[in-house]
Amino acid sequence: MRPNYKKIYQDMLKMEYPEKLKDPKVKDLLEKLHTSEDVLKFNEKLFKQSRENQKLKTYDRQTMLKLLQYQKKHGHSTSYMSRKYKISRTTLSKWKGMFEEELEDTMKSAGK
Repeated sequence: MRPNYKKIYQDMLKMEYPEKLKDPKVKDLLEKLHTSEDVLKFNEKLFKQSRENQKLKTYDRQTMLKLLQYQKKHGHSTSYMSRKYKISRTTLSKWKGMFEEELEDTMKSAGK
């Protein structure tokens, strides 16, 4: 069972910024909240990013793999990815350990 991000953001906007709910772009973005990545992008567009909010980030499996595949494909360092996506190097290293086998398989199949 996953959180209903659409409902959560609608309630937040209704309370804090009711005028934003009338914006067609915001309505469209609300309909497309499916992955953690979608939620983070939506949040970034609507609200100012604070350092405190960074501690509350969570990523789904699909998003973690996508970031790691991007890193490997383009040869970026963990430090670069950490700065670019505001994720700790420790977290990225942990993900690499978790998905090492899956990443290898993905990269091999992409090379065929």
